[in-house]
Parts: sequence; structure tokens; C-alpha cells
Amino acid sequence: MLTARNIRKNYGPLPVLKSVDIEIQKGEIVSIVGSSGAGKSTLLHILGTLDKADNGSISLAGQQIENLKGNQLAAFRNKHIGFVFQFHHLLPEFTAVENVCIPGWIAGRKKKEVTDNATAILTTLGLGDRLDNKPQQLSGGEQQRVAVARALINNPSIIMADEPTGNLDSAKARELHQLFIDLRSQFNQTFLIVTHNEELAQLSDRVLHMKDGKMMENG
Repeated sequence: MLTARNIRKNYGPLPVLKSVDIEIQKGEIVSIVGSSGAGKSTLLHILGTLDKADNGSISLAGQQIENLKGNQLAAFRNKHIGFVFQFHHLLPEFTAVENVCIPGWIAGRKKKEVTDNATAILTTLGLGDRLDNKPQQLSGGEQQRVAVARALINNPSIIMADEPTGNLDSAKARELHQLFIDLRSQFNQTFLIVTHNEELAQLSDRVLHMKDGKMMENG
């Protein structure tokens, strides 16, 4: 599903990623752990096409990412990659179902089709009675489930999650990781998760350890 080779990234004179290689198979849940400053989020953003590497190659869903630019890259990202972030990034003026619909509408899909799809996903995630609530009317755990539903709306090749449990208590954090496992079981969904939480990372199929911009080991 995803192969990256020799990924390097500097910020000024500071090397942040030092020749990182990674492979992820379809239907796999992979967590990357490491201390702050190890390069985890930078790598995730590069693999998710939100940032550019200084060197290296990335193949995702059969497409060489470095060959895409501008609108073509944005369209590829919208179709193939779902994102879940620590701070949800839900739009406060829109309801839960509208927030989930936005990537589908951007992709040019029919409004009713996307709305029906969003409603079904939110219902599956236990939010069928919260469709018309705005983010400020939802708990932190509910907001994060809306963010997961939004990541799923275009049936992406992979979901990339950057510290998705960072704002959740331990019980809600475990629930979210279990949700990822359930989604993999139901839909063969692929996940790449960056987290500080080693205990929760162990629920993944594989744990990759980063230190000082390098991948240290496979667990």
C-alpha cells in the first residue's frame, strides 16, 4: 500500500529525517513511537503529502507521489488519504454530518450520496443521534469520532493519524484504538498512527521506533 525510501528532510541546517525507509501493507495497523523531536510527525506529514521531502521516493496506492503537483496532488490526497489529528480540526459552524461530508463534496460527489454515506458512517460509530450537533455540543471523544468518520468518507487507501488520542483520557484513548482495530476488521482499512503512547501502540500489528530522525527497529 505504501513504500517510502531514503526520506530526508532538513529544516535549515537541522536534519530532521535521516534516510528513513518504511513499508506498510494493505489492512495493516502500524504505529510509530518515539520521543518529541524524533521526526515522527514530520515523516507522517511527508507521507501524507502535506509536506515535501528534500530527498527520497514515496509510492502510495501504486502512484509515485513525487510525480504529482498542485491540483493533481490535492485530488490524490483527497481520494486516497484520510487524516485524524490530535485537535480534530472540525469546522465549528457546521454540524457533525456536514463536517464529515466536506471531503466528499470537495471530491465532486453527489450531495445526497455523500450525506447518506456520512450518516451511515456516523451511525456505525455510535453517533446516529448526534448528526445535527455542532462540535461545541459534542464531547472530546465524540468530536474525535466525527474526525474519524470524516477521514473515512472517501473510502481512502490509508488513514494517517497524528497523536489521535493526545486530548483524550485513557479510557477514551483505548476506545479510539479499538475503533481503529474494528474498522480494519470490517473494511480492511489501513492505518498509520503516530503516538507517544507505547501501551496503546502495542495494540497495533507493528510498532516502528524513531529516534533522532531514524527508524530504529521493527517490533
